[in-house]
Amino acid sequence: MSKVLVFGHKNPDTDSITAAIAYAHLKNELGMEAEAVRLGEVNDETAYALEKFGFEAPRLVKNVAEEADGVILVDHNEFQQSADDITDVKILEVIDHHRIANFQTADPLYYRAEPVGCTATILNKLYKENGIEIPANIAGLMLSAIISDSLLFKSPTFTGEDRKAAVELAEIAGVDAEEYGLAMLKAGADLSKKTLEELVNMDAKEFEMGGKKVVIAQVNTVDINDVLSRKKELEDLLYRVIAERELGLYMLAITDILNNDSTVLVLGGEAQAACGAFNVPMEDNLAVLKGIVSRKKQIVPVLTEALSK
Repeated sequence: MSKVLVFGHKNPDTDSITAAIAYAHLKNELGMEAEAVRLGEVNDETAYALEKFGFEAPRLVKNVAEEADGVILVDHNEFQQSADDITDVKILEVIDHHRIANFQTADPLYYRAEPVGCTATILNKLYKENGIEIPANIAGLMLSAIISDSLLFKSPTFTGEDRKAAVELAEIAGVDAEEYGLAMLKAGADLSKKTLEELVNMDAKEFEMGGKKVVIAQVNTVDINDVLSRKKELEDLLYRVIAERELGLYMLAITDILNNDSTVLVLGGEAQAACGAFNVPMEDNLAVLKGIVSRKKQIVPVLTEALSK
């Protein structure tokens, strides 16, 4: 099994899917037999980007050890967010822009982690460093990832390096980033027809915080009532998830992409502590986080500190 699998995290978002495609392409150009795969279903936003630039979704896999001895992780490193059998394969590389946690390997590896807003920004550098030209369609996918992770350049995670990469990639792809980006975000923001299971699994990540298992899920929308109109049924489902997975906290962030605020549904034994960490009142399991749109930079660090005390 000489082929190397390249994949992002479970419940993949646009950065996770497109980073796998872009990095697998780069590795193949450099002589490695690499295949981009995915660990979950593709959301509507990502599907829009894939169709726009002429790609099929990567193949879905469940157990990576059945197909490869070596793997490359993109857009994640925490094992609970990765393939279920991740400890049964050799991790050759990691390309990521998140915190490093719950990660160790038996052998040395290439690890590239940078404090930028998107994996695509790092990949843009890697293409340059290796002297490989980025094809227009790959550039379009990478731009889509930056737009997605930054909510069209408005997130506090968006850095000067991300901006530089976005300008370069938009030029290569031949698109207007603002016009295309708004259309892409809106394509993924209609939640009215999503099932409850789809809502809670679209972009959910599990973390360990102070010895507690925490899930933080995030959905983007232009109308939060698409979610809150089904609040009672959603709570019933999440209480079952909390019990089955023995979670200390489940937070669903419903992010308004027009107003750049998030309303959070907070359940579990650590719910009060979570809202207290943000110094906001919780009413009927809901709290409003003004100006908060980034799970990575604005939610995870605050909760990690609060729940680790």
